[in-house]
Amino acid sequence: MAATLLPAAGWQKLWNGKDTSGWKQVGWGNFVIQDGVLKTTGGMGLLFHENEAFENSTIRVVFKTMTEKGANSGLYIRMPEKPRDAWYGVHNGYEVQIDATGDDWHSTGALYSLSKVSARNNKPLGQWNTMEVELKGDVTRVKLNGKLVNEFKGDQAVPERKMWFEPVRGPRAKKGYIGIQNHGAKDTVFFKEISVKRQ
Repeated sequence: MAATLLPAAGWQKLWNGKDTSGWKQVGWGNFVIQDGVLKTTGGMGLLFHENEAFENSTIRVVFKTMTEKGANSGLYIRMPEKPRDAWYGVHNGYEVQIDATGDDWHSTGALYSLSKVSARNNKPLGQWNTMEVELKGDVTRVKLNGKLVNEFKGDQAVPERKMWFEPVRGPRAKKGYIGIQNHGAKDTVFFKEISVKRQ
């Protein structure tokens, strides 16, 4: 199904709110549609938008969590190819973290273990959060509920990689595919909107 335009704001819906047409799941677990929203289930995997790669645009996701624990997910950006496995987005793109309980390198709005947040702006449990991720050249800017919480330039210094599950360091594509993560069997995150605005 073709993406639809939200006329008032100029945002184009990438997820139609009904089914996963135009999206593909890789890895374990999946996303189920419950009461008109996407819900993470099962183990590590990702659901990616397979119809288009994005550059110089802003991706918006509206999400919520219901429990302090089991709230780990993320938005993958800048994946140069369509992912073939659950870990492709971690090591070949950036994961914009969703986890209100993580430290500054691993909390909502961080580029997982690469660029820490400058502020925390999660809403209370059970409320919808809006995260907007701007892609402009090799610069990535993350706003959470209207507040800038991260700005990262692709060639800036990053911490040394310490754990196997941390992303491989190195430059990322200026144009790439996007996806959302289902992290583990005990992680539950809901998404009600995934949209893009082109610059």
